[in-house]
Amino acid sequence: MPFTLSLGAEAPDFNLPATDGKRYSLKDFANDQALVIFFTCNHCPYVIGSDELTRKTAQKFKEKGVMFVAINSNSANTIPEDNFDHMVQRMEKEQFPWVYLHDETQEVAKRYGALRTPHFFIFNKDRHLIYTGRGVDSPRDLTKMTVNDLDNALEDLLAGRPPRTPITNPIGCNIKWEGKDKHWMPDEACDLV
Repeated sequence: MPFTLSLGAEAPDFNLPATDGKRYSLKDFANDQALVIFFTCNHCPYVIGSDELTRKTAQKFKEKGVMFVAINSNSANTIPEDNFDHMVQRMEKEQFPWVYLHDETQEVAKRYGALRTPHFFIFNKDRHLIYTGRGVDSPRDLTKMTVNDLDNALEDLLAGRPPRTPITNPIGCNIKWEGKDKHWMPDEACDLV
């Protein structure tokens, strides 16, 4: 079985605390036309480099019924800056248009097979996976970007087409797994394409 969710797979459920003081699970987003779940963090230069573009994409598709949900699964013991208090501070400062969830046990990252930050998963109305991978091809330096895969996949989905590129390799820092070297990846983890 592959480490990362396969296309067509159902979205694994979760019940996680958010920076807004609430807890969220999949049912809280049942009315949304599509759901973008992405694994992110506070410190990664690939996240920081592309956050404003992700914000624009989230705002662009919000009125079309697309909800963005961010999940931080990084070990705060490995990267203290990725702890929950820093998540709250970051959201207060940046006011991102998404819910920011904390996966302290890393169980949700394992269920989704998150590889890097950022790693995007797009689910259709039935919550089947239609896209997984990167947001853009140069998240750390947007001046070198040539394609916005996240934007393209959402446009295709809402137009009733299969995504032109349904799988890409996420580009970014690897998830920081508890008790492991900061560059460690699970044995089953591999490139998606």
